[in-house]
Amino acid sequence: MKQTWTDVDRYYSDLLAPSDSQLDAVLEASEQASLPPIGVSPLQGKFLQLLVRITGARRVLEIGTLGGYSTLWMARALPAGGRIVTLEFDPHHAEVAQENLRRAGVADRVDLRVGRAIECLPKLVTDAPFDLIFIDADKESYAEYLDWSLKLSRPGTTIIADNVVRDGKVADPECDDPRVQGIRRFAARLAAESRLSSTALQTVGIKGYDGFTLAVVLS
Repeated sequence: MKQTWTDVDRYYSDLLAPSDSQLDAVLEASEQASLPPIGVSPLQGKFLQLLVRITGARRVLEIGTLGGYSTLWMARALPAGGRIVTLEFDPHHAEVAQENLRRAGVADRVDLRVGRAIECLPKLVTDAPFDLIFIDADKESYAEYLDWSLKLSRPGTTIIADNVVRDGKVADPECDDPRVQGIRRFAARLAAESRLSSTALQTVGIKGYDGFTLAVVLS
């Protein structure tokens, strides 16, 4: 079944989200620098890019940069004067991402900040509100990242969180994986937050079986 998911993903990627030299260079540089292969797929990158366009986002916040692959997809969709603030904990990952984004010609649209996201987020109050927020970092802290996302939002802000299905383990309350428990706390917070209208979608593809949540700030 996973082979079928991969084949279909590649079929649609080739048709709808074809790679190019800049995107390929990000992946190649990330692999050569031994970054973990946990970034978004091409179709997911295109999905994020379309969300930036659909929402007309000018100010984007990304929690978790890795090698800058998803950052590049979103940066390409920004209107003139638009900007992404992206947070990365690992200095090595940040260095690789910064060079990737410079080489791709979008560094002038990206403000890459290095440090623990939970410590960087309070410093973004003066940059807020953000129009779109993408959460793709340590799963144990997703609930706290959601709290800060709300503080840095406005009515209409779109909040996306990746890797929220974890091969289906999220549905098992007895699972002792701290990443799964972090996602469950995050999901409970989504459900309890009256200021958000949220949904979750399961995904399959070259990244396996996972999913994302999508939420819109109402007030």
